[in-house]
Amino acid sequence: QVQLVESGGGLVQAGGSLRLSCAASGSTRGISDMGWYRQAPGKQRELVATIRSGGTINYVDSVKGRFTISRDNAKNTVYLQMNSLKPEDTAVYYCHAEWFQLYDYWGQGTQVTVSS
Repeated sequence: QVQLVESGGGLVQAGGSLRLSCAASGSTRGISDMGWYRQAPGKQRELVATIRSGGTINYVDSVKGRFTISRDNAKNTVYLQMNSLKPEDTAVYYCHAEWFQLYDYWGQGTQVTVSS
C-alpha cells in the first residue's frame, strides 16, 4: 500500500506561480513512475506531467515551458513547479504513483484556481 499526500494548491492570479508537492509513504520501494494529473469541472482527468524513476520526463503540450516536474527519491516526494499560470490551468490536481508497474495510487487532490 502507498499513501500520497498533496499540498501547495491555492488561489493565484494569472501569471503567478504555485508549487505542488506530493509525499509518498508506505511501501514506497515499489514506486516507479510518479506524476501529476488534473481535472477541470466538466472535463476528463488529463495527464499534466510524469517523471520515471530513471528521470525521464513527459509533459502535456499545454504546460511545456511553464511547468517543471521534479522528484526527490530520498524523500519519496514529487514536485510540480507551475509558472505563468493561466485561468485554463484551473483544476483539481492529483498526484499519481505507479507501483511495481501494476497498480496505480492517487492522492486526494488539491485545488488550483487561477483568476484572470
